[in-house]
Amino acid sequence: MINTAGRVIPETITGIAKVKPYAGPFAYVPEGRLVGPKIRASRPKSEKLLKSIDQAIDASGLQDGMTISFHHHFRNGDYVLNLVVEAIARKGIKGLTLAPSSLNDVNDKIIPFIEQGVIRSIETSGGRGKLGKLMTSGKLEKPVIIRSHGGRARAIECGELHIDVAFLGAPCCDIYGNINGIEGKSACGSMGYAMVDAAYADKVVALTDNLVAQPLYRISIPQTHVDFIVELESIGDPKGIASGALRISRDPRELLIAEYATGVIEYSGYFKDGYSLQLGSGGASLAAAKFIKEKMLAQKITASFGVGGVTAPFVEMLDQGLINTIFDTQDFDIPSIESIKNNPRHQEMSASFYANPHNGGAVVNNLDVVILSATEVDVNFNVNVITDSNGTIMGASGGHCDTAAGANLAIVVAPLLRGRLPMVLDRVNTIVTPGETVDVIVTERGIAVNPLRKDLIANLQQSGLPLMSIYDLKQIAYDLAGTPEPIELSEEIVGVVEYRDGTIIDVIRKPL
Repeated sequence: MINTAGRVIPETITGIAKVKPYAGPFAYVPEGRLVGPKIRASRPKSEKLLKSIDQAIDASGLQDGMTISFHHHFRNGDYVLNLVVEAIARKGIKGLTLAPSSLNDVNDKIIPFIEQGVIRSIETSGGRGKLGKLMTSGKLEKPVIIRSHGGRARAIECGELHIDVAFLGAPCCDIYGNINGIEGKSACGSMGYAMVDAAYADKVVALTDNLVAQPLYRISIPQTHVDFIVELESIGDPKGIASGALRISRDPRELLIAEYATGVIEYSGYFKDGYSLQLGSGGASLAAAKFIKEKMLAQKITASFGVGGVTAPFVEMLDQGLINTIFDTQDFDIPSIESIKNNPRHQEMSASFYANPHNGGAVVNNLDVVILSATEVDVNFNVNVITDSNGTIMGASGGHCDTAAGANLAIVVAPLLRGRLPMVLDRVNTIVTPGETVDVIVTERGIAVNPLRKDLIANLQQSGLPLMSIYDLKQIAYDLAGTPEPIELSEEIVGVVEYRDGTIIDVIRKPL
């Protein structure tokens, strides 16, 4: 069958109980109720502290075929996932589903355990490096399920993704299980992606290298969700968890793209007092933050709120009174971690509060402006952030489709060429974000506005920006680099890309 994004979706897919094809960003109407977490009971003065990961695995009741989860706030500094999977392998447990909020290069170390059958399937936001290649190779028993941050929170809360045991790295944990991410040598800031796991998993194990006396006075995850605690020498490498303040790009191409994106925002009709925005951590997005700040100062504009993964430029805007408050799911650098620790206007939020489409109202629903990156885009404004030019998984869905659906103005920034490869194509290899939710494509060569947004086209006519059709952008790319050869793919499905509502927007087929 063909979904409304124009992709062929098989009627049955291994590992998918019921195939629901994508029908539009808001077409699917959910029914039923949220699942409930397992009932816990603990006696007064009961002891949660265990001596080792091995002991925690035993206490959790983990068995063959269960589902385990982790959070990715430690990024490439994470030790927890690798240590736990290694311990599980030593115990001979097999056939597990690995369901982390995302995977990074550091997690390549678990590949031998996947090959040994300890892990048979993966459900996550994405993967990179050798692990991404393995996920695309067809070696897993079931196709990888790719979900956005909001889609993952939705799947957990409605029971589509049931977590048996969540193993959560805890930068600071007291002796009864209260956790925060702002204290300790492995501080990561917000723990927004771990919150949903903690609330819904059958068993929750906190692993910490900063065990303190009860109680914490700043709590991200409460003791009521935590069953066991393991103290380790180290749960992460601080250098991989958070950098110093992320630097503004000096790349002329990225600066030009950022300048164009800022111009789009300024003339869009949304750039006014009380607007809201989300910016990414990529080079062009960070540079755009600088330009936006300058225009906000010049025009005396204050944003009502900022959203998303937070970086130093965002924090500077908060400190200078240009943003009233920040809602934060993760922090990318040390200034952001210090800010969420010390500034009460810098608020921690869960992935569900951020982007779940099936609750009373996620923050993304009130976004005015979001700037997003892309691996490639096509003439229908569809965006790919998952697979590379060879069809291999090398990125993550993140909050891409969530914010594009919620924002009044979704801007996608990308170079027209990467190396000798066009980034504006007739057809993207994998759709993550449907074109009907993308408003503007910004490249260094020109800007294309979605024809559906006649209001934006009218507003930008007097901006002086280099506006052109998406077909013109594609043709410039093809003239410069040649028409790209189509990727040769087999019929074997190695990945399923869910839209945020749980419908299937695309499948990933094994490259030949």
